[in-house]
Amino acid sequence: MKLRALPALAGAAILALGLAACSGTAEATDAPGDGQSTGASGFAVDENPLVFGVVPDSVDTETNYQPLMDYIAEVTGKTVEYHESTDYAALIEAAVAGKVDVASFSGFTYVTATNNGAKLTPISSIVTAEGQEPGYYSQAIVPADSDISSIEDFAGKKVCFVDPSSTSGYLFPSYNLLKAGIDPQADITPVFAGKHDVSVQKVGEGVECEVGFAEDSEVEKSSAVKVVDETMVPGAPLVYSSTLPEDLAAKLVDALAEITIDDIIAAGIDSADSDSFRSVFFATKPVDDAYYDLIRDICAETEAEQCQG
Repeated sequence: MKLRALPALAGAAILALGLAACSGTAEATDAPGDGQSTGASGFAVDENPLVFGVVPDSVDTETNYQPLMDYIAEVTGKTVEYHESTDYAALIEAAVAGKVDVASFSGFTYVTATNNGAKLTPISSIVTAEGQEPGYYSQAIVPADSDISSIEDFAGKKVCFVDPSSTSGYLFPSYNLLKAGIDPQADITPVFAGKHDVSVQKVGEGVECEVGFAEDSEVEKSSAVKVVDETMVPGAPLVYSSTLPEDLAAKLVDALAEITIDDIIAAGIDSADSDSFRSVFFATKPVDDAYYDLIRDICAETEAEQCQG
């Protein structure tokens, strides 16, 4: 069964403008021969600052990433500038246009961006606990006092997703709904919350959404919902623009491929030694492009237009 895209995401040509529209950075120029709109020597803008792109998928996004950005600045000797895109589509378009130097993607966003021509290289994925492997859970949730006990009961319900380009908040949930015999376009009323924590909140309230999906790190913060199903998804990648100079790319790989929170603190990043950062970061583990083939396989099975180049 085909997973149809929403009209706003039917093709890359009509994706949102991206980080350049909300960052206030200088106008980028075309880099010869690569078809991307990048600044000097393959940078998003110039050799300083490095543009670090993220999707604001929770209210704490900037706080969570600040120690990591400070660490990147320390090891590269460059200023790192934080830029939140308005949504997943905007981050994809920014990557396609060459307007980010380093970024934190979801797996689905990475696959979609590269399918649409973004030149990106995955470095690693963040793990949050010792002994953990890259990956996290997409969880199907219902209000804590709900009688709903399985994803099969989501048929006919108002269902909260996160964003049409979210791995754990849309692609995997849609795939699991299809496996349960539920068409995520025809058999439910989809509601896009925009952020994982908002999806959890709306499901807990039980008004706009009767059931929904979000990643486990946000679900575990709420006592207003309970989990009725979950699926492990590939860990979200830290990536760099493949157009960056080779020496800088090598520094980023060395710094981010396999690093622990203790290494970041030892580098002089005192802000890393905080409960808030420790709750979202323990270490990174290397990943490569092939690690995301599972997402490509699910894209093929669902025929999701968001996956297409």
